[in-house]
Amino acid sequence: KCQLLVTSLCVMLLGLSIATLSTVTHYGLRFTLISNVSLDSNAYKVIHHKAFYFGICLSMTLILAALLSSAATVRESQCLTAMGFFCFALAFCGLIPAACWRYTHSTEVEDSMMDVYDFVYEEVRRNTSSFRRHELTAIHEAFLCCGKHSPFGDTTNVENKTCPPDQVHDEGQDCLQEIQDFLKKHMDFVFSLLGIAIGFTVYGMFLTSLLWFSIHFSSNLYRKGKYILR
Repeated sequence: KCQLLVTSLCVMLLGLSIATLSTVTHYGLRFTLISNVSLDSNAYKVIHHKAFYFGICLSMTLILAALLSSAATVRESQCLTAMGFFCFALAFCGLIPAACWRYTHSTEVEDSMMDVYDFVYEEVRRNTSSFRRHELTAIHEAFLCCGKHSPFGDTTNVENKTCPPDQVHDEGQDCLQEIQDFLKKHMDFVFSLLGIAIGFTVYGMFLTSLLWFSIHFSSNLYRKGKYILR
């Protein structure tokens, strides 16, 4: 019982961590900028919204599993134990596809985000939109980077208009590289959190199943040997 209570507490903390990470990812300045700029044909906006809703649903499932498991441990209720096991299993069924998607689509998020920057940068380079210039300036300020290495060799004018002054004079870092490094660190953290959550959900399913059988057999043994006189 103590192990299940400790596991439930850890799962609840994991659920809160996933909810916080999902909220930061969805409403963070860097992610929001790229999402607002991206076109409908770009995959980033779809990934951005789906990741948020998936993270919130997953965190709620983990928190519910932790609460039901704790209540089942204290009250020794078979019904609550079964419900807790079901929530752990449901979370596990969501975590495995998410981890597999991250492994099989390891660069899709990074590529879609860099495609958005490429599009905005080329729009500004062609001087087709003043609005895009403001968007590119906001991206440079958010990522603390300046321009990119272009095969056309005429990026100086774009950088002078859109990069922060200190980045221009100090030859700021290439934005494509900065975006890639930032997302790689972020996604590695997400993948690590998913791995820890998978381990705790499996352990939670194991403990709740043991508790259910323990309650079931102890209840049967408690009733054994009792007779009713008619």
